[in-house]
Amino acid sequence: MIYVGGWFQRTSLHLGEIYDFCKGNPSPLNLNESKLAKLRKDLELTTVQFVLGDLDCIHLTNKNGIEVKIFEDGLLVLGTKPKKISKDIEKLTYYYENELSKAFNYIFSLGAPVPKELAGITSIYPYFIVFNKEKRTNIEKLLKEFNQTKTFEIDERTFEIIRGDKLYIINNTSEKAETIEKLVQEQIFIREFGSQMHRYLNIHRIVWEKIADVKERGKLKGKEIGQFKTQLESYRKTINLIGSRINQMDSYVSTRKNILRKYKNLDAFENVLHFKHDTLLNTLAYLKNLWSMTENYVNRADALFAALQAKSTEASVNNLAIITSMGVGATLIGLFANPEVPKLSWLGASYFFALAFVGFTANKLIKILYSKRVYEITDTQLAKDIK
Repeated sequence: MIYVGGWFQRTSLHLGEIYDFCKGNPSPLNLNESKLAKLRKDLELTTVQFVLGDLDCIHLTNKNGIEVKIFEDGLLVLGTKPKKISKDIEKLTYYYENELSKAFNYIFSLGAPVPKELAGITSIYPYFIVFNKEKRTNIEKLLKEFNQTKTFEIDERTFEIIRGDKLYIINNTSEKAETIEKLVQEQIFIREFGSQMHRYLNIHRIVWEKIADVKERGKLKGKEIGQFKTQLESYRKTINLIGSRINQMDSYVSTRKNILRKYKNLDAFENVLHFKHDTLLNTLAYLKNLWSMTENYVNRADALFAALQAKSTEASVNNLAIITSMGVGATLIGLFANPEVPKLSWLGASYFFALAFVGFTANKLIKILYSKRVYEITDTQLAKDIK
């Protein structure tokens, strides 16, 4: 078999929605039924089964020989029997990226949005290829054909694993097929879980550096304060959305770890999965603390620039008030100095519009002046740690 897959945070509620979609049941949500029917038709499903287990699962088969298993925790695994490996990989990749992903993205398009930094991620490497008692020379030939550098190798009593950059080859010598499939599923989950945490780590770095770049200037023009405040709001939204996701992640690892412990026939995985779940949980704990620090950093930056913005606005309003008072005073003096009651005339109208123009111009000049005024950024400087 050849497998590819991914993992997205889901629950049994989401699994029920996927099952209803695949069976053609009407959606209670405000989704276009015609579009749902088109997306379902594109999947070309031949069977849809709901399988109960430690983790409930939907088992789908496609008319082109593709099998799909979707678990209640969000693990998604596609498989097909190999004919020509390169073509089979292309078939699975296309189906994953252009059919399944499109359908699921629409089903879950309502509600809390996915942060733009995570949208459109479709990488599904590596590809898992399972052989049964294959000759080692053929495996080496396959690695060479796909230009793969061997990164590690594990030789167990009942199976062996040869890992390349994009290929994960399992040669089953005497293990049960369902046990090998379980190993593939767990490897996909662990890899995807770790990759998702790495993406969050990189988002932390990007947001932190963008804020730090502005703060480290030491000075900021008035017109730039509002622009940066808008950016901060965008960062805050991203941080909050991802923070909620991070806080939910530990339950997924703990559940899978406990399930694996129940099955004695999975002891052969010990050397492959040893401490992997604990490592994920430790990394997640680190990421949670880091994310809390990132959230505080964004909030402090927002408060700092809000104060600068208020200072800029206050200074501008005060100067406008002074100019307005001067204009009103000059007009009153002119009226009191005139012995006659002013009459409506072209000269009076011209005088009025001239005063209005002067006031308008003065207002614009003051806005330009304060947009160019430089404000000091005062904040506690911290030494950088390597993350």
